[in-house]
Amino acid sequence: MPRSFDMATDYSGTVEQVHAALCDELYWQARLAASGADEWKLDAFTVGHDGGVDVVTTQVLRAERLPGVVHQFHHGDLEIRRAETWTALCDGTAEASIAGSIVRAPVTLNGEARLFGRTAWTRLEFRAVVDVHIPLVGGKMEKFIGKQLITLLNTEQEFTTRWIAANHA
Repeated sequence: MPRSFDMATDYSGTVEQVHAALCDELYWQARLAASGADEWKLDAFTVGHDGGVDVVTTQVLRAERLPGVVHQFHHGDLEIRRAETWTALCDGTAEASIAGSIVRAPVTLNGEARLFGRTAWTRLEFRAVVDVHIPLVGGKMEKFIGKQLITLLNTEQEFTTRWIAANHA
């Protein structure tokens, strides 16, 4: 049974700065390089005429680095695909649809995000639905992935805040 997770994080920086980072290919390359993945690739990056952006990434985590719980449902390296589509800013708000999957594993993630803020801070609210199609351990894995999403959201917030400070000072 799919499990949903609601989470949020705050960025130091204006919503315009955070959105500009999300629309910058160099930001994505730097973010992926700093992600800790053993391999990464920016598969697609397209800024639309309307100011929105479509991003597709792949990250690979080597099997020997994975926690034991992951080995219960997947053998070998973990290849994670992620697609994000962000709208242009409109009245200080941007929205996104996010889809993720693990290649060769019955795991999907679908979510929606909303970026908004005031003066010197920005909030990202994220709702994700994780679905692991494995009898008996699926629920346990969904819960594990949900906890990992919170860690990932905070790590990406910290990277983005540092990136904005270094690139928009």
